[in-house]
Amino acid sequence: MPALASYDAVIVGGGHNGLVAAAYLARAGRRVLVLERLGHTGGAAVSAPPFPGVAARLSRYAYLVSLLPERIVEDLGLRLTLRKRAFSSYTPVVRDGRPTGLLVGGGESRTRAAFAELTGSEREYQAWLRFYDMTRRLAVRVFPTLTEPLPSRAGLRARIADEAAWRAIFERPLGEVVEATFQDDLVRGVVLTDALIGTFSHAHDPSLRQNRCFLYHVIGQGTGDWDVPVGGMGAVTGALADAARAAGAEIVTGHEVTTIATDGLTAEVGYRTDDAEGVVGAGVVLVNASPRELARLLGEPAPVGAGSRPRPEPVEGAQFKVNMLLRRLPALRDPAADPREALAGTFHVAEGYEQLEAAYRQAAAGAIPAEPPSEIYCHSLTDPSILSPELAALGYHTLTLFGLHAPARLFAEDNAGARERLLAATLGTLNGLLAEPIDDCLAVDATGRPCVEAKTPLDLEAEIGLPGGHIFHGDLAFPFAEDDEETASPAARWGVATGHANVLLCGSGAVRGGGVSGVPGHNAAMAVLGR
Repeated sequence: MPALASYDAVIVGGGHNGLVAAAYLARAGRRVLVLERLGHTGGAAVSAPPFPGVAARLSRYAYLVSLLPERIVEDLGLRLTLRKRAFSSYTPVVRDGRPTGLLVGGGESRTRAAFAELTGSEREYQAWLRFYDMTRRLAVRVFPTLTEPLPSRAGLRARIADEAAWRAIFERPLGEVVEATFQDDLVRGVVLTDALIGTFSHAHDPSLRQNRCFLYHVIGQGTGDWDVPVGGMGAVTGALADAARAAGAEIVTGHEVTTIATDGLTAEVGYRTDDAEGVVGAGVVLVNASPRELARLLGEPAPVGAGSRPRPEPVEGAQFKVNMLLRRLPALRDPAADPREALAGTFHVAEGYEQLEAAYRQAAAGAIPAEPPSEIYCHSLTDPSILSPELAALGYHTLTLFGLHAPARLFAEDNAGARERLLAATLGTLNGLLAEPIDDCLAVDATGRPCVEAKTPLDLEAEIGLPGGHIFHGDLAFPFAEDDEETASPAARWGVATGHANVLLCGSGAVRGGGVSGVPGHNAAMAVLGR
């Protein structure tokens, strides 16, 4: 690649949002270059065989899809399949000394019966229906706005046209509506978990960061469904890379961006490879990296953020990711629960309402929670294609565990040691819900080691550049501009502005970022095309 080549747009980072932006811009006739630090595209949305000698390709970091708009899929002609899960969730619990649980899914009559069995009445089920009818109304009205110019706060409020829902989600801590709506501790906890995925917060956090996280977890596709990507997350980003290249975008891997210099009209992007350094010119630079990383590339102080603008420092991730391969699914303590149903959706571990609060307080005080909360799902029950035919025939399965309330501070002094302690506590808590230890079900790799891979926030920062290990690049923002925010420029109108007119955010740090959605990539491309 010539050292002084010039492009209409240079995109920093080949994760899914950068690929979306590249595809849109290239399809519009722009000359586009994507520079990716790693040896492959995909960022956090990749599939890989993490266990030596074992033919299983796991979604190594991100693992489910909800926020990717059908509009993007259709616009870019993406060839991918998203499959519905047969069950939404199963939450085990011991009541009166008896193992039982709450299974959601499998049809209305089964869900209703499960609520009645757990709570002894119809009340919680009816409350559940009313609550999620409210979130679906929100989803239908909010989700389409994600790929439109950023609405104002007042504009989105008017579009929602439901004052009770607006106050519950946008103005008051989520715990208030959860406690007013539900009586059962377990049911309250199941609802609250969507507010805590990758977000270190609690039900009554006055900052409302839990509300923002909850909103994005219940609006996907206008339904709130979370779907399984057939072939794993790598199939999603593989389709995006194919679409970008087919449109004419140039994508190079093994090229780490080191500097961005801009005068507001043109920019120069410095990069290095294993054996060379270079500079390319750009009319506009789209950054599929965090606001903190952008500041470093520009040689500026870390952002302080305000309103719905880029997030302030410090940034701290709070999740624990564990990938496992099993020889067989474990039996559950609840004799009425079929593991093929319970693990097909989200299997909640230690996620009762009071358990979540206790774990938050322990982690906030700097201690690994005594009962680490987590949620698990089995990709291969819905999509066995990620396993070789031989492993599938033998009854092997994958398990993906996402741990909550594991802030980066817990790992600062001894990442490896804290990782092992949290893994032991997490699997020990899971074992309390099983009829047999999970260790007895684990496959082994070619070296004879159990097939378990654990990642802390610090691991995610080191491996894929997530600031502080935060999967959203920082606390999520509500999907609107404050009423007094300036949105005159295309970048501001689309929620991708930085302090430089020709440098835009196209990753999770943009307004309406977070999750595997492609939304920031789409919006950054629309801002460029509107310049």
